[in-house]
Amino acid sequence: MFQTVEMKYPLGSLLAREIAQQPDLWPDTLERVKSFLRQRTSGFSRVILTGAGTSGYAAECIAENWLGACAIATTDLLLLSPQEIEIRVPGLSEGGVMVSLARSGNSPESAGVVERMQRLFPAVEHVAILCNPDCRLAKIDGITVLQLDERSNDHSLAMTSSFSNLTLAGLALRHMDTLSQHVPAIAKNMRDHLEAMFATATEIAAEGASRFVVLASTMHGLTREMTLKSLELTAGVTVGMAESFLGFRHGPISILRDDTPILCLLSNDPLKRQYEDDVVREFATRGMRNVCLMGGKADTDMPHRWHVPALAPSLPDGLRAPFEVVFAQLLAYAHSVRVGVNPDDPSPDGQVTRVVRPFTLYA
Repeated sequence: MFQTVEMKYPLGSLLAREIAQQPDLWPDTLERVKSFLRQRTSGFSRVILTGAGTSGYAAECIAENWLGACAIATTDLLLLSPQEIEIRVPGLSEGGVMVSLARSGNSPESAGVVERMQRLFPAVEHVAILCNPDCRLAKIDGITVLQLDERSNDHSLAMTSSFSNLTLAGLALRHMDTLSQHVPAIAKNMRDHLEAMFATATEIAAEGASRFVVLASTMHGLTREMTLKSLELTAGVTVGMAESFLGFRHGPISILRDDTPILCLLSNDPLKRQYEDDVVREFATRGMRNVCLMGGKADTDMPHRWHVPALAPSLPDGLRAPFEVVFAQLLAYAHSVRVGVNPDDPSPDGQVTRVVRPFTLYA
């Protein structure tokens, strides 16, 4: 059985170290994006953001906050016809930019999709945001690389600092000024609150529930990533559902059991918060006590069992994904420890691998 580690001085856990290093990497990521932008002579238009799995969720987080951009997973781009792609991104045959996000850059679809898009849409420019400098994707002719610090190339199975830094880099392509202003304080918040956040995550995991819910009014790429982490790190033992606050009232509320933790990622927007507050109060009337409020004030009168401070309480919601994901990473780690799975290698049977196994790519 793996022992719970103290996050400040991780005792042999690679994943714990990769989670904890994130505030050290975020400022560096912004500097690398600044350098990249200084070297560009053109802007961005008709943008496709792409990646697979966690990198695909990062693409969603970025596209949600990039006017005119579209996130299409590499696993979809392999299948879509040129006409179907242009339905999503009109005018692409006349030019555009595809931004590929990747940790390893060696998954079959990472390079395969770029090569396919080069054939189908030769006028499209290709940019890759990469954690691994020595990868197949970086070596494709005609691709421009935005290389992140090699420490972001997580070596444990689950992506943690890879996700936050890929997402931050993509968001910074459009929102550099805002992020540069806030990241130093956010990094300090994480360092200050990491131990308390991990203690809360451990307490929630100790409840032993096999399912949990993550709710957010927007930030849907983020909430999908938040649920994926616990699924990956428990080898499928702990399953999460991501939904919007208002959408959850419909069929998805059927997932709730008396012991189901409900993680409520509260908006920084006052209008959205009014709706969210109503939903949280409704949980109390239904007898659902395992509510964790992520954000807002600790002394709120909203009924809840746990409170986690927002790491980015002053940012627009759309820019919070690289930072608010941290608590879900800690929770996934705690879930992994609770069920007796090695968090650094939660799939020893090889069902899930760090780099997807080779498979046939069709034209």
